[in-house]
Amino acid sequence: MPEIRELIREGRGKRVYATDDPDLAVVYYKDEAMAYHGLKRGRILGKGEINNAICQHLFTLLQGQGVETHFVRQLDARQSLVYRCDMMCFAVQVRNRVAGSLHARTRLPVGMKLDQPVIEFVLKESDMEDPLVNHTHLLAMKAATIEEIEEVRRISKRINEIWTAYMSEINIELIDFRIEFGRYKGKILLADELSPDKARFWDSRTHEPLDIDRFRRDLGDVKEAYQEVLRRMMGDQLTTNP
Repeated sequence: MPEIRELIREGRGKRVYATDDPDLAVVYYKDEAMAYHGLKRGRILGKGEINNAICQHLFTLLQGQGVETHFVRQLDARQSLVYRCDMMCFAVQVRNRVAGSLHARTRLPVGMKLDQPVIEFVLKESDMEDPLVNHTHLLAMKAATIEEIEEVRRISKRINEIWTAYMSEINIELIDFRIEFGRYKGKILLADELSPDKARFWDSRTHEPLDIDRFRRDLGDVKEAYQEVLRRMMGDQLTTNP
């Protein structure tokens, strides 16, 4: 177990701590829930443990398919060890169906399947409501090189292919998701988290959301929805009830 030191940063659903190894950090998953850029907040007991388990499962899945990530190993119910990345100042949103802000911006029907995934870049600036930017903005800001932007786009497409196919096997449709990347020793790694906090999961048969939208829209049973996602991922391996 590494020695945990100072807090590096705190996000909507987790804290990241430095360790006695400068190459490694510890991610602690919280029970807090947040929506609408912090305007709506709440607490979902057990969410942190569920998200930690889901992240471990999905990062391992992607690593097995050749996607390089910051994930090293799960430490306990709420904490995981990761490579300490220099995080990029923008996130990537990948959309397979119309939902959320894409509907608000385009007026395309909610749930409409897109002919090809929509890939968007957003600045990680909550006080600006994470504005959309394109590659020329990122170049002007010197946030990334054109080669890095193309690499991030390529990896995002590959993640979508792997993740969509896997979720289909467990009767969940991957509607959209948000991912982040970091630089680590000359490489670009998938970082942050992969969880119902950062993605839209719809039950393939009922189209009921199994994600943070249940909190956003006051649908109730948020923890139960997260547990259902984990149950389907783990199947018979799930022996505990976070």
